[in-house]
Amino acid sequence: MRKSRQNANQIRTLTLGAILTAMVIVLQMLGQFIRFGPFSISLVLVPIVIGAAMCGPKISTWLGFIFGVAVLMTDAAAFLAISVPGTVITVLLKGMAAGLVAGLICKVFEKKNRTLAVILAAVACPLVNTGIFLLGCAVFFLDTVTQWGQGMGYDNVFAYLIFGMVGINFLVEMGINIFLSPVVVRLLNIGKRV
Repeated sequence: MRKSRQNANQIRTLTLGAILTAMVIVLQMLGQFIRFGPFSISLVLVPIVIGAAMCGPKISTWLGFIFGVAVLMTDAAAFLAISVPGTVITVLLKGMAAGLVAGLICKVFEKKNRTLAVILAAVACPLVNTGIFLLGCAVFFLDTVTQWGQGMGYDNVFAYLIFGMVGINFLVEMGINIFLSPVVVRLLNIGKRV
């Protein structure tokens, strides 16, 4: 009996992981048309947090990897033209780390308060994603980003990174994530009981 319940849980986890993988790809494709500033909004972070809450860190890290691959195919042309290795490292690392951190946060906090765990993961996911993007810009693309910032009237490259490149995008991503992720996880948990 216990073995069959374990198998059923594994099948449910893999099935939800597959559905969320498809959602990551579709949302990244659609998200490239929704822009605030120079980059598209990452609606993909919502299924990553859902995967973290419902399936655990392995699946959420996988979803982050798929997010990174989708970004490389849809939204990274400007950076790929400057440095292919720098772009690939930055984009894959930011996606996978965002998924891993969200998954670990859910794992640590879910026993205390599942809703709090999802909200914390929904905050951490865009923080990690954007933080590693900014770090990648500083490490691999600083000269180019400095020129872009000067072209936009910024004297300070870090002010351009924060306010010109990621500011509004980050706030919108964070808001969407904090609002949608707990709602969807709650609905999925209700569906699990039925």
